[in-house]
Amino acid sequence: MEITVCRAADVALLDEFMGSSAAVSSHARRFARQAAGAGTYLVAWLDGRPVGHAEVRWDGCADPGVRAALPGCPELNGLAVWPPELRSRGIGGALVRRAEELVRKRGRTVLGLGVAADNPRAAGLYARLGYRPLTEYVDRWSYEDREGVTHEHADPCTFLTKSLPSGPLDVKQS
Repeated sequence: MEITVCRAADVALLDEFMGSSAAVSSHARRFARQAAGAGTYLVAWLDGRPVGHAEVRWDGCADPGVRAALPGCPELNGLAVWPPELRSRGIGGALVRRAEELVRKRGRTVLGLGVAADNPRAAGLYARLGYRPLTEYVDRWSYEDREGVTHEHADPCTFLTKSLPSGPLDVKQS
């Protein structure tokens, strides 16, 4: 498996292999934020096809309560592994560790992420990786589907954080 920073040409492959039901794909939106300097979109590859992704949002979580609790904390967002039979094989953990490397490389010492209340599997992964609860919040998001219908979501979540050690990075950069 290899983890790279998303390139423009990768967006179509992400749409093909990992899907998106939105009129403007979630992959295109994440890549646009990266192009604007607001994020870094990571893609996990296995046998030449994308099997996972995660985005580091450098300006942090959009929720005002989370921002007040920990100003300036970058957020890991949109972690996914697809297809489901590839889950629990280390891909998600590798994406999280790569995100941590990027955060440390920028001189940041904390990374945060939200986990939905109905996702104990992800919560278990994050706990094993050293993430601890900071605050509860409601993650509100929406998207417009291909038929022009807007879908609103409000997911009860817990924002988790991890303090990242300082010091030299001893990792392979791709």
